[in-house]
Amino acid sequence: MKKNCIIAILSIITCVNTIAIGYLIYQQQQNNRAYTYYTTPLLKPSDIYCPDSFALAGEQVPLERVDVTEAFKRELITNTYLHSSTIQILKKAPRFFPIIEPILKEEGIPDDFKYLAVIESSLNPLAVSHAGAVGLWQLMSGTAKELGLEVTKEVDERYHIEKSTRAACAYLKKAYQKFGSWTMAAASYNGGMNGLSRQMKIQKEDNFYDLLLNTETGRYVYRLLALKQIIENPTLYDFFVSVTYEPEECEQVIVKGKVKDWATFAQEHGITYKTLKRFNPWLRQTSLQNRKHETYYIRIPVHKEAYK
Repeated sequence: MKKNCIIAILSIITCVNTIAIGYLIYQQQQNNRAYTYYTTPLLKPSDIYCPDSFALAGEQVPLERVDVTEAFKRELITNTYLHSSTIQILKKAPRFFPIIEPILKEEGIPDDFKYLAVIESSLNPLAVSHAGAVGLWQLMSGTAKELGLEVTKEVDERYHIEKSTRAACAYLKKAYQKFGSWTMAAASYNGGMNGLSRQMKIQKEDNFYDLLLNTETGRYVYRLLALKQIIENPTLYDFFVSVTYEPEECEQVIVKGKVKDWATFAQEHGITYKTLKRFNPWLRQTSLQNRKHETYYIRIPVHKEAYK
């Protein structure tokens, strides 16, 4: 009798354990299903959208080529996931493009070259490279002087948005006349006209997409293409920038002589020295001797209260 009781008790324990284990397995399966249900919709493809056709300054990009498509996609991926940098560019573009676009049009340069300023400086007029290139268009001192800009201790027009844009246009027109291609002109802005010509001669090719160039110049045009695509189609790359930096309305004050102290000048016009430099970063000293009696146009914000 005692033996039968023990067997019955063990049988009951076994049944209970079996039921418990079965229940735990069932619950785990349900939890896994719930997790899958809630998380799967959040998963996104790791690849990035690349258009089937594309053009730069009216010149078709040969995306039917494997090497070209992969190089383009590489820059699309890189600049899409440079979140902080690309977001800043998207915020600043509405402020600087309205200044750049009319100058490009007046100078006969395709509108797409506004994106060259983007890849050169990320639309930062104060940008300075390790090599000493300066401003929105990253001009070297010697090149800037050749293109007609004033570069002295007192005044550095590489920081002047309008004047540096015209200087960049002058370079691009020369490059286009030399190469007969806007794509090649864009590549030469990074690699230099002489450097590009040398590679054309060595490789016996005259098309950018057929040339083997150093890594920086080789990626340069593709980065230009990528920023154009992203800026023109930000939502395709999950950028939703609701607040942008708008153009800043200014008036101009003409200066023909000396300025003893720019801080005093600023206060006399209802702004701070900091604000004066914000709108005139090309003024490089705290005073102006102006020994050649040049005429300068100083930008003063119309809405001064916004900067105090």
